[in-house]
Amino acid sequence: MSNRKWNLGIAILFIVFACLLLQFLFSALRIRELVQPLKEGGAGGDAKRHVVLISQELDNPFWRSVEQGAREASAEYGMLLEYTGPFRINPAEQIKLLEKTIAAKADAVLVQGINDPLYRQLIDKAAGQGIPVITVDTDEPGSRRLSYVGSDNLEAGKKMGQLVVQAAGSEGRIGVLVGNEQADNQKLRLAGFDSVISRYPELTVVAVRSSNISRLQAAGQAEDILTHHPQVGYMVGFSALDGVGILEAAGRVGPTGLRIFAFDDLAETVEGIKQCKIASTLVQQPREMGYEAISLLHDYFHGKTPQPQHFTATAVLDRSTVGAGEGCR
Repeated sequence: MSNRKWNLGIAILFIVFACLLLQFLFSALRIRELVQPLKEGGAGGDAKRHVVLISQELDNPFWRSVEQGAREASAEYGMLLEYTGPFRINPAEQIKLLEKTIAAKADAVLVQGINDPLYRQLIDKAAGQGIPVITVDTDEPGSRRLSYVGSDNLEAGKKMGQLVVQAAGSEGRIGVLVGNEQADNQKLRLAGFDSVISRYPELTVVAVRSSNISRLQAAGQAEDILTHHPQVGYMVGFSALDGVGILEAAGRVGPTGLRIFAFDDLAETVEGIKQCKIASTLVQQPREMGYEAISLLHDYFHGKTPQPQHFTATAVLDRSTVGAGEGCR
Protein backbone atom coordinates (compact mmCIF):
# COMPACT_ATOMS: atom_id res chain seq x y z
CA MET A 1 0.00 0.00 0.00
CA SER A 2 2.80 2.34 0.91
CA ASN A 3 4.51 1.62 -2.44
CA ARG A 4 1.34 2.61 -4.29
CA LYS A 5 1.16 5.89 -2.38
CA TRP A 6 4.82 6.51 -3.09
CA ASN A 7 4.38 5.89 -6.82
CA LEU A 8 1.28 8.10 -6.91
CA GLY A 9 3.17 10.92 -5.20
CA ILE A 10 6.02 10.67 -7.67
CA ALA A 11 3.54 10.73 -10.59
CA ILE A 12 1.84 13.85 -9.23
CA LEU A 13 5.19 15.59 -8.75
CA PHE A 14 6.17 14.66 -12.29
CA ILE A 15 2.93 16.09 -13.68
CA VAL A 16 3.37 19.33 -11.69
CA PHE A 17 6.97 19.62 -12.87
CA ALA A 18 5.93 19.01 -16.49
CA CYS A 19 3.23 21.69 -16.22
CA LEU A 20 5.73 24.20 -14.80
CA LEU A 21 8.21 23.35 -17.55
CA LEU A 22 5.58 23.84 -20.25
CA GLN A 23 4.51 27.16 -18.68
CA PHE A 24 8.13 28.29 -18.68
CA LEU A 25 8.55 27.32 -22.34
CA PHE A 26 5.36 29.13 -23.36
CA SER A 27 6.49 32.24 -21.44
CA ALA A 28 9.90 32.13 -23.13
CA LEU A 29 8.31 31.86 -26.55
CA ARG A 30 5.96 34.79 -25.78
CA ILE A 31 8.86 36.96 -24.66
CA ARG A 32 10.71 36.07 -27.85
CA GLU A 33 7.69 37.12 -29.91
CA LEU A 34 7.57 40.47 -28.15
CA VAL A 35 11.30 41.15 -28.43
CA GLN A 36 11.79 40.05 -32.05
CA PRO A 37 10.02 43.07 -33.67
CA LEU A 38 12.27 45.39 -31.70
CA LYS A 39 15.34 43.57 -33.02
CA GLU A 40 14.05 43.76 -36.57
CA GLY A 41 13.05 47.43 -36.27
CA GLY A 42 16.48 48.80 -37.14
CA ALA A 43 20.08 49.24 -36.13
CA GLY A 44 20.71 49.97 -32.49
CA GLY A 45 17.10 49.75 -31.32
CA ASP A 46 15.88 53.03 -32.77
CA ALA A 47 12.60 51.46 -33.97
CA LYS A 48 10.39 53.69 -31.85
CA ARG A 49 12.34 56.93 -32.23
CA HIS A 50 9.86 59.51 -33.54
CA VAL A 51 11.65 62.40 -35.27
CA VAL A 52 9.77 65.46 -36.53
CA LEU A 53 11.19 67.57 -39.37
CA ILE A 54 9.64 71.06 -39.44
CA SER A 55 10.37 72.70 -42.80
CA GLN A 56 10.31 76.36 -43.76
CA GLU A 57 7.69 75.67 -46.43
CA LEU A 58 5.98 72.31 -46.94
CA ASP A 59 6.36 71.86 -50.71
CA ASN A 60 9.48 73.94 -51.26
CA PRO A 61 11.84 71.89 -53.50
CA PHE A 62 14.80 72.58 -51.21
CA TRP A 63 12.95 71.25 -48.15
CA ARG A 64 11.57 68.28 -50.04
CA SER A 65 15.20 67.37 -50.77
CA VAL A 66 16.02 67.72 -47.07
CA GLU A 67 13.07 65.42 -46.37
CA GLN A 68 14.31 62.87 -48.92
CA GLY A 69 17.71 62.62 -47.25
CA ALA A 70 16.15 62.43 -43.80
CA ARG A 71 13.81 59.63 -44.91
CA GLU A 72 16.68 57.64 -46.37
CA ALA A 73 18.63 57.85 -43.11
CA SER A 74 15.50 57.17 -41.02
CA ALA A 75 14.85 53.98 -42.97
CA GLU A 76 18.46 52.95 -42.50
CA TYR A 77 18.43 53.52 -38.74
CA GLY A 78 14.88 52.31 -38.10
CA MET A 79 13.46 55.70 -37.06
CA LEU A 80 10.01 57.11 -37.79
CA LEU A 81 10.17 60.46 -39.59
CA GLU A 82 7.26 62.90 -39.60
CA TYR A 83 7.55 65.77 -42.11
CA THR A 84 5.55 68.96 -41.60
CA GLY A 85 5.70 72.71 -42.15
CA PRO A 86 3.67 75.77 -43.19
CA PHE A 87 2.00 75.70 -46.61
CA ARG A 88 3.52 79.15 -47.19
CA ILE A 89 6.55 80.66 -45.48
CA ASN A 90 5.29 81.71 -42.06
CA PRO A 91 7.67 81.89 -39.06
CA ALA A 92 4.72 82.17 -36.64
CA GLU A 93 3.43 78.83 -37.94
CA GLN A 94 6.89 77.28 -37.50
CA ILE A 95 6.78 78.36 -33.85
CA LYS A 96 3.33 76.79 -33.37
CA LEU A 97 4.47 73.54 -34.98
CA LEU A 98 7.48 73.38 -32.67
CA GLU A 99 5.22 73.95 -29.65
CA LYS A 100 2.93 71.11 -30.78
CA THR A 101 5.88 68.81 -31.40
CA ILE A 102 7.25 69.36 -27.90
CA ALA A 103 3.78 68.84 -26.38
CA ALA A 104 3.47 65.57 -28.34
CA LYS A 105 6.77 64.43 -26.78
CA ALA A 106 8.60 63.61 -30.00
CA ASP A 107 11.96 61.91 -29.50
CA ALA A 108 13.82 64.54 -31.55
CA VAL A 109 13.19 67.56 -33.79
CA LEU A 110 14.84 68.97 -36.91
CA VAL A 111 14.09 72.65 -37.48
CA GLN A 112 15.21 75.65 -39.48
CA GLY A 113 16.46 78.53 -37.33
CA ILE A 114 14.36 81.69 -37.69
CA ASN A 115 16.25 84.11 -35.39
CA ASP A 116 13.38 84.55 -32.96
CA PRO A 117 13.63 84.76 -29.13
CA LEU A 118 10.44 82.72 -28.58
CA TYR A 119 11.75 80.06 -30.93
CA ARG A 120 15.00 79.90 -28.95
CA GLN A 121 13.02 79.51 -25.74
CA LEU A 122 11.12 76.59 -27.26
CA ILE A 123 14.33 74.92 -28.40
CA ASP A 124 15.69 75.36 -24.87
CA LYS A 125 12.46 73.93 -23.45
CA ALA A 126 12.77 70.87 -25.68
CA ALA A 127 16.38 70.36 -24.63
CA GLY A 128 15.32 70.66 -20.98
CA GLN A 129 12.80 67.86 -21.53
CA GLY A 130 15.41 65.62 -23.11
CA ILE A 131 14.27 66.23 -26.70
CA PRO A 132 17.33 66.94 -28.87
CA VAL A 133 16.89 69.65 -31.52
CA ILE A 134 19.10 69.94 -34.60
CA THR A 135 18.93 73.06 -36.76
CA VAL A 136 19.08 72.51 -40.52
CA ASP A 137 19.94 75.05 -43.26
CA THR A 138 19.80 77.99 -40.83
CA ASP A 139 21.19 77.97 -37.30
CA GLU A 140 19.56 79.43 -34.18
CA PRO A 141 22.53 81.00 -32.34
CA GLY A 142 22.18 81.32 -28.59
CA SER A 143 19.84 78.34 -28.27
CA ARG A 144 20.47 74.94 -26.71
CA ARG A 145 20.17 73.15 -30.02
CA LEU A 146 22.25 69.98 -30.19
CA SER A 147 23.99 70.78 -33.49
CA TYR A 148 23.66 72.70 -36.76
CA VAL A 149 23.72 70.85 -40.09
CA GLY A 150 24.00 72.87 -43.29
CA SER A 151 26.21 75.03 -45.45
CA ASP A 152 29.05 77.08 -44.02
CA ASN A 153 27.23 80.25 -45.00
CA LEU A 154 30.10 82.62 -44.22
CA GLU A 155 32.36 80.65 -46.57
CA ALA A 156 29.58 80.44 -49.17
CA GLY A 157 29.36 84.24 -49.13
CA LYS A 158 33.12 84.49 -49.61
CA LYS A 159 32.93 82.06 -52.52
CA MET A 160 30.23 84.21 -54.12
CA GLY A 161 32.43 87.28 -53.67
CA GLN A 162 35.30 85.52 -55.40
CA LEU A 163 33.05 84.61 -58.34
CA VAL A 164 32.05 88.26 -58.77
CA VAL A 165 35.67 89.43 -58.50
CA GLN A 166 36.74 86.92 -61.15
CA ALA A 167 34.05 88.28 -63.47
CA ALA A 168 34.40 91.98 -62.68
CA GLY A 169 38.08 92.38 -62.02
CA SER A 170 38.79 95.21 -59.60
CA GLU A 171 35.92 97.58 -60.42
CA GLY A 172 32.18 97.61 -61.01
CA ARG A 173 28.77 98.25 -59.44
CA ILE A 174 26.89 95.44 -57.71
CA GLY A 175 23.28 94.95 -56.64
CA VAL A 176 22.46 92.31 -54.03
CA LEU A 177 19.29 90.45 -53.01
CA VAL A 178 18.97 88.47 -49.78
CA GLY A 179 16.09 86.19 -48.90
CA ASN A 180 15.50 87.68 -45.46
CA GLU A 181 17.59 90.35 -43.74
CA GLN A 182 16.96 88.76 -40.31
CA ALA A 183 17.83 85.16 -41.22
CA ASP A 184 21.15 83.99 -39.81
CA ASN A 185 22.19 82.21 -43.01
CA GLN A 186 21.53 85.30 -45.14
CA LYS A 187 23.45 87.54 -42.73
CA LEU A 188 26.44 85.21 -42.86
CA ARG A 189 26.41 84.97 -46.66
CA LEU A 190 26.26 88.75 -46.97
CA ALA A 191 29.06 89.18 -44.40
CA GLY A 192 31.29 86.72 -46.25
CA PHE A 193 30.54 88.43 -49.56
CA ASP A 194 31.31 91.89 -48.15
CA SER A 195 34.59 90.65 -46.67
CA VAL A 196 35.82 89.83 -50.20
CA ILE A 197 34.33 92.79 -52.09
CA SER A 198 35.65 95.30 -49.53
CA ARG A 199 39.21 94.46 -50.56
CA TYR A 200 38.58 96.20 -53.89
CA PRO A 201 37.83 99.93 -53.48
CA GLU A 202 36.48 100.24 -57.02
CA LEU A 203 33.99 97.41 -56.52
CA THR A 204 30.90 98.91 -54.93
CA VAL A 205 27.68 97.38 -53.61
CA VAL A 206 25.10 100.04 -54.50
CA ALA A 207 22.04 98.35 -52.93
CA VAL A 208 21.06 95.39 -50.76
CA ARG A 209 17.36 94.46 -50.84
CA SER A 210 15.26 91.67 -49.33
CA SER A 211 13.15 89.40 -51.52
CA ASN A 212 11.38 87.77 -48.55
CA ILE A 213 11.89 84.37 -50.21
CA SER A 214 9.50 85.41 -52.99
CA ARG A 215 10.16 85.29 -56.71
CA LEU A 216 7.69 88.11 -57.27
CA GLN A 217 9.40 90.34 -54.72
CA ALA A 218 12.84 89.34 -56.00
CA ALA A 219 11.85 90.48 -59.49
CA GLY A 220 10.38 93.72 -58.16
CA GLN A 221 13.40 94.58 -56.02
CA ALA A 222 15.84 93.69 -58.78
CA GLU A 223 13.90 95.81 -61.29
CA ASP A 224 14.01 98.75 -58.89
CA ILE A 225 17.78 98.41 -58.44
CA LEU A 226 18.42 98.13 -62.18
CA THR A 227 16.15 101.09 -62.92
CA HIS A 228 17.60 103.43 -60.29
CA HIS A 229 21.20 102.24 -60.71
CA PRO A 230 21.66 101.69 -64.47
CA GLN A 231 25.42 101.42 -63.96
CA VAL A 232 25.00 98.10 -62.13
CA GLY A 233 26.81 95.38 -64.05
CA TYR A 234 26.51 92.53 -61.54
CA MET A 235 23.52 91.23 -59.62
CA VAL A 236 23.81 88.67 -56.83
CA GLY A 237 21.02 86.65 -55.21
CA PHE A 238 21.58 84.78 -51.94
CA SER A 239 18.40 82.69 -51.82
CA ALA A 240 17.01 80.17 -54.28
CA LEU A 241 14.33 82.38 -55.88
CA ASP A 242 16.52 85.48 -56.20
CA GLY A 243 18.38 84.37 -59.32
CA VAL A 244 15.25 83.69 -61.38
CA GLY A 245 13.68 86.90 -60.03
CA ILE A 246 16.71 88.92 -61.16
CA LEU A 247 16.56 87.19 -64.55
CA GLU A 248 12.89 88.17 -64.91
CA ALA A 249 13.66 91.79 -63.99
CA ALA A 250 16.55 91.92 -66.45
CA GLY A 251 14.17 90.78 -69.19
CA ARG A 252 11.93 93.76 -68.46
CA VAL A 253 14.61 96.42 -67.94
CA GLY A 254 17.00 95.20 -70.64
CA PRO A 255 20.39 96.16 -69.15
CA THR A 256 23.43 95.61 -71.34
CA GLY A 257 26.05 93.10 -70.21
CA LEU A 258 24.48 92.30 -66.83
CA ARG A 259 26.08 89.29 -65.08
CA ILE A 260 23.78 87.38 -62.69
CA PHE A 261 25.03 85.18 -59.85
CA ALA A 262 22.46 82.94 -58.19
CA PHE A 263 22.06 80.49 -55.30
CA ASP A 264 20.88 76.86 -55.44
CA ASP A 265 19.92 74.84 -58.50
CA LEU A 266 16.29 75.41 -59.39
CA ALA A 267 15.52 74.10 -62.87
CA GLU A 268 15.05 77.66 -64.21
CA THR A 269 18.38 78.70 -62.74
CA VAL A 270 20.18 75.82 -64.44
CA GLU A 271 18.40 76.60 -67.72
CA GLY A 272 19.44 80.24 -67.36
CA ILE A 273 23.06 79.12 -67.07
CA LYS A 274 22.75 76.95 -70.19
CA GLN A 275 21.33 79.93 -72.09
CA CYS A 276 24.12 82.26 -70.88
CA LYS A 277 21.61 84.41 -68.99
CA ILE A 278 23.00 83.50 -65.55
CA ALA A 279 26.77 83.38 -65.04
CA SER A 280 26.83 80.79 -62.25
CA THR A 281 25.12 79.59 -59.09
CA LEU A 282 26.26 78.25 -55.74
CA VAL A 283 24.61 74.91 -55.06
CA GLN A 284 23.91 73.53 -51.60
CA GLN A 285 23.31 69.88 -50.65
CA PRO A 286 19.85 69.73 -48.98
CA ARG A 287 19.51 65.95 -49.33
CA GLU A 288 22.84 65.52 -47.54
CA MET A 289 21.68 67.94 -44.82
CA GLY A 290 18.66 65.76 -44.05
CA TYR A 291 20.65 62.54 -44.12
CA GLU A 292 23.44 63.86 -41.90
CA ALA A 293 20.98 65.36 -39.38
CA ILE A 294 19.33 61.97 -38.82
CA SER A 295 22.75 60.29 -38.68
CA LEU A 296 23.83 62.69 -35.93
CA LEU A 297 20.66 61.87 -33.97
CA HIS A 298 21.38 58.16 -34.33
CA ASP A 299 24.88 58.70 -32.95
CA TYR A 300 23.53 60.88 -30.15
CA PHE A 301 21.01 58.22 -29.09
CA HIS A 302 23.95 55.82 -28.87
CA GLY A 303 26.01 57.98 -26.56
CA LYS A 304 28.03 60.09 -28.99
CA THR A 305 27.99 63.88 -28.62
CA PRO A 306 28.04 65.59 -32.05
CA GLN A 307 30.12 68.63 -32.93
CA PRO A 308 28.24 71.95 -32.55
CA GLN A 309 28.40 72.51 -36.33
CA HIS A 310 28.36 70.00 -39.18
CA PHE A 311 28.96 71.71 -42.51
CA THR A 312 27.83 70.31 -45.84
CA ALA A 313 29.46 71.23 -49.13
CA THR A 314 28.62 73.95 -51.64
CA ALA A 315 29.65 73.77 -55.29
CA VAL A 316 29.81 76.20 -58.20
CA LEU A 317 27.54 75.42 -61.13
CA ASP A 318 28.33 77.18 -64.41
CA ARG A 319 28.23 76.35 -68.12
CA SER A 320 31.23 74.06 -67.87
CA THR A 321 29.64 71.98 -65.09
CA VAL A 322 26.15 71.74 -66.61
CA GLY A 323 27.56 70.31 -69.84
CA ALA A 324 26.89 73.37 -71.97
CA GLY A 325 30.49 74.29 -72.73
CA GLU A 326 32.32 77.32 -71.40
CA GLY A 327 31.80 80.12 -73.88
CA CYS A 328 28.81 82.43 -74.33
CA ARG A 329 28.18 84.48 -77.43
